Amino acid sequence: MTRIPGTDLDVKPIVLGANTFGWTADEHESHAILDAFIAAGGSLVDTADGYSHWVDGNSGGESETIIGSWLEKGGRRDDIVLATKVATHPEFKGLAPENISAAVDASLARLHTDYIDLYYAHFDDDSQQIEDMAVAFDKLVKAGKVRWIALSNFSVAREQKWLEVAEHEGLARPIALQPQYNLLHRADVEDPQGYGQLAREYSLALFPYFSLASGFLTGKYTTRDDLHGVARESMMTAYLPDAEHEAAAFSVLDQLRRIAGDHGAEVTSVALAWLLAKGVTAPIASARRVDQLGPLLAATDLTLTHDEVSTLDAASDLFTRN
Repeated sequence: MTRIPGTDLDVKPIVLGANTFGWTADEHESHAILDAFIAAGGSLVDTADGYSHWVDGNSGGESETIIGSWLEKGGRRDDIVLATKVATHPEFKGLAPENISAAVDASLARLHTDYIDLYYAHFDDDSQQIEDMAVAFDKLVKAGKVRWIALSNFSVAREQKWLEVAEHEGLARPIALQPQYNLLHRADVEDPQGYGQLAREYSLALFPYFSLASGFLTGKYTTRDDLHGVARESMMTAYLPDAEHEAAAFSVLDQLRRIAGDHGAEVTSVALAWLLAKGVTAPIASARRVDQLGPLLAATDLTLTHDEVSTLDAASDLFTRN
């Protein structure tokens, strides 16, 4: 188990991303995934108020609603560490203080709970002052609606300012960051002035999203043609803007497959174990079927050797240099 810095929460170091709920997983399958994740010792579930408004026929909040119906049906609230976010629901866009206040109440209603363990500012809102947003989130903590707060998709400079304001004014302090981080996207975290350094300086948890590059790093695809027609095609092909990047990305997959074979493990597990070897608190990964959970959870018991991490670093360097 891993302690989330600044909290009393110990979690299995894998986060179940619930963005599939109401999108590629219906309510029945989503409930089964939650049951299996909790039964396997998982606890931290990550969603957002905007999931999944991009799906035809959806209006936003579907993922929260499905989690709420699972809790209402008998899922024990004490078994789950619940993270959700504000800023992208079509009815609650942005981070104006009055919007934050209204959005959290809507999330609580959908989730059928009276508190949220970890509440993220999902995307920065440059129309708002950091000071005003920090005060708005602090009010949620003081009201008992939120236990801890966190930040995602802000610049490093804006996140640092929020932390400085919170410390100076005695406000609730963010305890976690959620940047993109995977073998095909490293600089944001690893650069000397990146999110990784900020997390170390302020003792923050790192919960990276797109840990599997939107599914590309699961090893299911051997050529670009294999991506055609899959739900996340556009998200995965964004990593392959030209022939050089495409060749380098599939070379990364080749190394993942080789190491996975040496361990008798799945490619997915190795890609997530690489992140854990890099010191992240827990990577976020999604499932649309129960049978996809196994490789995610197995990553927490897979320790890569120094040489294996270096091999993956080198393959990744060829991609990121292109």
